[in-house]
Amino acid sequence: MRLVLFFCCFLLTKSSFAQTNLLEKLMRQQPAQFDQILAPQNPYEVQILYTQIDRDANNRPKFTTYQYGVDTSRYFYPASTVKFPAVLLALEKINALNRKFPKNQRINKNTALLTDSAFAAQTAVQRDTSAQNGLPSVAHYVKKILLVSDNDAYNRLYEFIGQQAFNQKLRAKGYTNTRILHRLSYPATTEQNRHTNPVRFMNGERTLYAQAAQFNADNLLPRQPIKKGAGYLQGDSLIKQPFDFTAKNEFGLQDQHDMLKAVLFAESVPPHKRFNIGPQDYKFVYQFMSQLPSETRYPRYDPKEIYDSYCKFVLFGDNKKPIPKHIRIFNKVGDAYGFLLDNAYVIDFKKGVEFMLTAVIYCNQDQIFNDDKYDYDAVGFPFFANLGQLIYQHELSRKRSYKPNLKKFKLKYEK
Repeated sequence: MRLVLFFCCFLLTKSSFAQTNLLEKLMRQQPAQFDQILAPQNPYEVQILYTQIDRDANNRPKFTTYQYGVDTSRYFYPASTVKFPAVLLALEKINALNRKFPKNQRINKNTALLTDSAFAAQTAVQRDTSAQNGLPSVAHYVKKILLVSDNDAYNRLYEFIGQQAFNQKLRAKGYTNTRILHRLSYPATTEQNRHTNPVRFMNGERTLYAQAAQFNADNLLPRQPIKKGAGYLQGDSLIKQPFDFTAKNEFGLQDQHDMLKAVLFAESVPPHKRFNIGPQDYKFVYQFMSQLPSETRYPRYDPKEIYDSYCKFVLFGDNKKPIPKHIRIFNKVGDAYGFLLDNAYVIDFKKGVEFMLTAVIYCNQDQIFNDDKYDYDAVGFPFFANLGQLIYQHELSRKRSYKPNLKKFKLKYEK
């Protein structure tokens, strides 16, 4: 019995070790690109999750995940990646509301959503000139979030969901290293962010559903303060103290990776981790996760300013050349306070390649926040381009028993 137990423990340890070190092994094969990242005591705080996907004869996926540097106790600012759960929970909430309504009162993601104000620092929204009909809606906010990571669009979904429900629903689904505390790029205090606006879904002049202002009575702040860096700018003054992230959002890397899998491969995760949205909603999310700004009619974006890789860091970094049409990236990026992130599922339809890659890198070598001197161009974007290419080349060389059938992800784009 002791021999069996020892052998089992050895296998588990060996498997865990292998899954931890494949990424490091691959990176060490490219010293010019990754030696700086792998150096002891480097300042980049890189965390990576990479999932290989192998299909069986019935096209069912099997997942093997490798990690590098993942540490749930090490805080990183998630920036715009928090917009991904906002998209999913907003669509889920519409479905939940409709189960309570008679057919003539039902709303959908395209129904006009008007936002009112009822508390300090809140603002109202009655129009959206970037929409074809000139009206705001959950669908249009989702498009703007997934296409170009629009901050106001996220804030409006945050207000529709409500801070309390946002957090409670994510925790119920098992996303326990996530905490959503505030709007983005918005001048509101911690207390003001607990209050969210009243909203109305409208059909012309007729109100289909009105939601009162909401307040989150739960205390979501972490027990221990979260502070990073050597200082920060406050106005024109340099404060030589660590910057306080205690009241900032948190979205753990494993939670991000798991959520991406739950959306793209819902049948492969436990039911409680899934989002209760319908087939058409899934298709809608897939489309705008992978659609490029240049393929979009509403809103219309200037390709000189909003280029293909504007929100596609993996594989392409900040390269402004067009992305080949046979490659599609279903993802959500983020960048703020020196943290650069991408949570991506990559497909090459021509080569029959698919993989998931989620990563964060800290690009703030002077350790000063709010000075706009972050190392995104010198360190962050090249890292994501190099990492994506490293994994892509590894995937090209990897033997598969069955070629994946990826027709589920072949979508019709706007143009």
